[in-house]
Amino acid sequence: MKKILVTGGGGYIGSVATYLLLQNDFEVVVIDNFSTGHRKPLEFLESRFGKKKLRFYEADLKKSLGSIFKKEKGIDACIHYAASCSVNESMQVPEKYFSNNVCGSLNLISTLVRLGVCNIVFSSTCAVYGEAEYVPVDEKHPKNPANPYGASKKMVEEIIEWFGKTKNLNYMILRYFNVCGASDDGEIGDSKKPSSLLVQNAVRGALGIEPFYLTCPTVSTPDQTPIRDYINVVDLNEAHISSLEYLLKGGKSETLNLGTGSGNSVLEVLKTVEKVTDVEFDIQKTTPRLGEYAKMIADIKKVNKVLGWKPKRNLETSIRSLVLWYKKHPQGWE
Repeated sequence: MKKILVTGGGGYIGSVATYLLLQNDFEVVVIDNFSTGHRKPLEFLESRFGKKKLRFYEADLKKSLGSIFKKEKGIDACIHYAASCSVNESMQVPEKYFSNNVCGSLNLISTLVRLGVCNIVFSSTCAVYGEAEYVPVDEKHPKNPANPYGASKKMVEEIIEWFGKTKNLNYMILRYFNVCGASDDGEIGDSKKPSSLLVQNAVRGALGIEPFYLTCPTVSTPDQTPIRDYINVVDLNEAHISSLEYLLKGGKSETLNLGTGSGNSVLEVLKTVEKVTDVEFDIQKTTPRLGEYAKMIADIKKVNKVLGWKPKRNLETSIRSLVLWYKKHPQGWE
């Protein structure tokens, strides 16, 4: 049984990842500072799978991690999800993003390499590309971040690449497009409030959990709302597990986009939510978010070639899983 360190395992994507890893017979060690993540999904999974399969620790990645690694010897690889990840907040408080994302990652990576853990899967973002010069966006697209969040992730990518060249770190850098959905059974999902994620907020609006506010700027697209590539969180994490297996079998380091290869505008997403839930809900406009751009769709040919991965779930599937999740947990894990 392989032993995997998951940073940020109490967060939305990290908790779904932990669930899938446990289902796939990995032993999982989670580190989270619980500033935005939650203990409850990990407690839920610990009760289901047992402490021999899952253990979690509260820790800040910017501080010493030695005591955790002394207890948890024999870690085979790390999936690094932990990060501050709001585009809008990063425009307002950039120092938080460079401190948490860059300094925390550097300390983590240095510790991993020093202790001989030389396989890492890094949770990056299409925000490293900035405004798309062409669509779909492939991995060779110029990197010109439009916000501190994207800039911080680009810096971490460069740190990982340099550790690969100088310290024999094996890595998979996975650049996410827009993540949505919950676990297929609706047991694990997004607890952010307010969430920065459109599909989650729209489902909450349709279910009457809270009012829905349109936060996108007017952009140059057919319906004047941004077009994004919405990837299901389970599909996304299945790509991480494929990446782990690839590295553990000696695969060479790669940087890959994770998306669906197609896009939906904000208004198209809202119409799909109304269709799936059979609810027409109020759409109120509020202050547009900062640092947004018009169109971003992934070219996913490379990930298919390297890992044989392609998405299995569509936008409607993601919405249905969110309906299951929010009906069980209307206020998330609180």
